[in-house]
Amino acid sequence: MKMLVSFALLAATPAIAAEPVTGSWLTDAKDGVVEIAPCGAKLCGRLVKTMRKDVTVDRNNPDPALRNRPLVGLQVLSGFVADNAVWRGTGYDPKVGKSYSTTLQRLGPNTLKLRGCLIAFLCRSAIWTRLP
Repeated sequence: MKMLVSFALLAATPAIAAEPVTGSWLTDAKDGVVEIAPCGAKLCGRLVKTMRKDVTVDRNNPDPALRNRPLVGLQVLSGFVADNAVWRGTGYDPKVGKSYSTTLQRLGPNTLKLRGCLIAFLCRSAIWTRLP
């Protein structure tokens, strides 16, 4: 009987939807602000402010033709779509000039967890804080 009740409760539970991640977020190193917003049917994020005065261009980009583009305005998150409780897309880290398969997940109203993976088991996580 107990198993039947548990199964009924589980069957009645709706699928967990990804919480919205749009808004302004302070990076984990507190050296930049990323604005996440719709880009067509998906979400993207642009660096809208940098606190580092010594680095203003994408100098670590592997493409020499892109190394002089300004960091402010640079799209660092692209192609994010909801997948159950997370958002999946691509993240670009201008500190190292690499792109990663990335997930975004809200941990609370003012906390966003980013997890970027070069390959399935080589990942790094960061926690961003919502700005008003």
